[in-house]
Amino acid sequence: MTLLRLSRPLHLLFAALTYTLGASIADYLGVTFSAPAFALGLGWVCLMQISMNLLAEVFRPINEPILADEPRAERFQLRNRLLIVVIGLLAVAAGCAYLLYLAGRASPAALILLTFSLLIVLAYAVPPLKLIRRGFGELFLAVHLGYVFPSLGFALQAGEFHRLLPIVTLPVTALALAYFLVLDFPAFADDIKYERLTLLTRLTWQRAIPLHHGLVVAAYFLLVAAPLAGLSLAALWPAFLALPFAVLQILLLRNIGLGAPPLWKPLTVTAAALFALTAYFLASSFFLR
Repeated sequence: MTLLRLSRPLHLLFAALTYTLGASIADYLGVTFSAPAFALGLGWVCLMQISMNLLAEVFRPINEPILADEPRAERFQLRNRLLIVVIGLLAVAAGCAYLLYLAGRASPAALILLTFSLLIVLAYAVPPLKLIRRGFGELFLAVHLGYVFPSLGFALQAGEFHRLLPIVTLPVTALALAYFLVLDFPAFADDIKYERLTLLTRLTWQRAIPLHHGLVVAAYFLLVAAPLAGLSLAALWPAFLALPFAVLQILLLRNIGLGAPPLWKPLTVTAAALFALTAYFLASSFFLR
């Protein structure tokens, strides 16, 4: 149960959705779908995301317990156990990458993305960079989920990059960053008190709220403008089914900024739903066309 909680199953779901989105774009462009490549890539994506979350706990400052009421004497033991688990997960991920190589799916584009994914995981949680503690963790996490994973899903099917890929991944990345920014708000007071650097404490809430609104609006603006780059709006319109969640998310955070009682749970649920539904509707639309 502890391992499941620390691995953040919701983030794992997001990773699977965005990876599937990339594969669906390849299918939409007429690339023959390869189930083995998809399965091996999905295994890599899930293992990387779990490792990213667990490594952040392994290298958490020793004065911060991982579990509530955790005795100080047990903190090192728990971190050591988690580190062993992560080493095992990374070994299995390396096995997935090797099988992709044997299957002839390790194109230069795929290799670049696999390497980039691993580097993001290490930079996010492991010293000396440890970006999660420098106020840039949310940005790299959003790029990992919103851009790297769907690009990998596409590259493992098509064997290359495509100019239409950023048209879809950039809006998804913007919504991912807006979601992770929302997650910072409930802990803002404690983060200030204990001098923890997050993207929100680095920006301050006065700058973060307009940025959040801009990210959500920009995501939909990019989707509306996609036909100018050659992608049919008929394939993108299902993403706008999640638009009510976008409006609600902006209104909830705006009200908090104006001094209304904070409704943290509805806000975070709405932000998660917006990101997940947008990725799901887009992937479904591309697969069905």
